[in-house]
Amino acid sequence: QVQLVESGGGLVQAGGSLRLSCAASGRTFSRYAMGWFRQAPGKEREFVAAITWGGGKPYYADSVKGRFTITRDSAKNMVYLQMNSLKPEDTAVYYCAATGTPNFVVDRHRGWNYWGKGTLVTVSS
Repeated sequence: QVQLVESGGGLVQAGGSLRLSCAASGRTFSRYAMGWFRQAPGKEREFVAAITWGGGKPYYADSVKGRFTITRDSAKNMVYLQMNSLKPEDTAVYYCAATGTPNFVVDRHRGWNYWGKGTLVTVSS
C-alpha cells in the first residue's frame, strides 16, 4: 500500500503564503505523477495542481495559476505546494494524490490511485 501524508496547513490572512508538503511512503509503484486537490465546505473536490514525477512538468488549475507552485523532490519522495497571494476562496481541505497513469492530462480528475487524508487551509479576510 502507498501512504501519502500531508502537512503544512493552517490559518493565514489573505495575501499571505503557506507551503504544503506531502510525504509518500510504502510499496514502490510506477508513479507517473503526484498532485494536489482541494475541497471546500459544501463543494466538490477540485483539481489544484499536479507534477509528473519523471520530467517535473507542472499542471495548474486556472484559479491558482501564477499564485501556486508545485514541486517535487524525487530523492525524498516529497511533493510541495507553495501557495502565495492566498485568498479566502482558497480555504479548503487540501489533499495529496498519486497516480500511475497519464489519464489526468486529459481529465484532471481521472486516474488518481492514492490519496492522503488532507490538511486544512483557512484564509481569513
